[in-house]
Amino acid sequence: MNTDFVQSASVQDLLDRASGLDTEGGDPRLQHILRDLIESVMTLIVKHDISESEFWKAVTFLQQGADEFGLLVPGIGLEHFMDLYMDAKDAEAGRIGGTPRTIEGPLYVADAPIVEGDVDLSQDADDTGTLYMNGAIRGMEGEPVKGALLHVWHANSKGFYSHFDPTGTQSPFNNRRRIRIGDDGRYAFHSRLPSGYSVPPGGAAETLMHALGRHGSRPAHVHFFIEAPGYRTLTTQINFGDDPFAADDFAFGTREGLLPVPNRQGDAAYIAFDFVLQKADQVDDERFSARTRAVA
Repeated sequence: MNTDFVQSASVQDLLDRASGLDTEGGDPRLQHILRDLIESVMTLIVKHDISESEFWKAVTFLQQGADEFGLLVPGIGLEHFMDLYMDAKDAEAGRIGGTPRTIEGPLYVADAPIVEGDVDLSQDADDTGTLYMNGAIRGMEGEPVKGALLHVWHANSKGFYSHFDPTGTQSPFNNRRRIRIGDDGRYAFHSRLPSGYSVPPGGAAETLMHALGRHGSRPAHVHFFIEAPGYRTLTTQINFGDDPFAADDFAFGTREGLLPVPNRQGDAAYIAFDFVLQKADQVDDERFSARTRAVA
């Protein structure tokens, strides 16, 4: 059947009613967005002649995979698409330069301890080497960013994050800190070396990746938020440039400019990396997105 069926009067009437457009109340923006979303799904059903059984299998998959939506969204490229879309809007507005943004991922935890100086992120013993990372946080004119708060979080050597570790063995906020930066804009921390990891075996994300002929692996990486008065808040991460999955990250988190190759000496790895922030044009630029995040 031709997708013109979706444009038939009966289907268009259904869309208006289902999205609330035929009512006087409700949020008009949400109504129009939901209408377009439902219409897109309907068009896909007709275009690919999706059967009733296939439709309900998809519903079941989404229901069973609800706990892994935070992995499914980057895995199918939507989280990276949002970065590309925001980059394009910035370029259109003439806002270019600075450290690239990239995906946050689902494993941030709010209210990590605030510390200063050369910080040790790791509280727990781990059978791996040590990561040493340092650099500067600067503005677009090269000025040191004063009053910055650097949020840092990463996995342990097993690929598990504290607060999400299925073994339950990590201390609260292991490998997680918020580092208060001095007026010179310099930061430094060390920690037990993180490892890359794969999505949970047997879960919804792995099931989908295998069905697509893809893997669910990420390279070793470190996540960052940077917030500072007068500057745009940055969400980014660095992937280890010598990791086998650095160029094939299932979550599409790898971006040019975010692939430092560690200087490995024995069981230690050293990374020097500078962050460059754009100036904020408005107060909202200094805030985090409204994404729901875990709280310890």
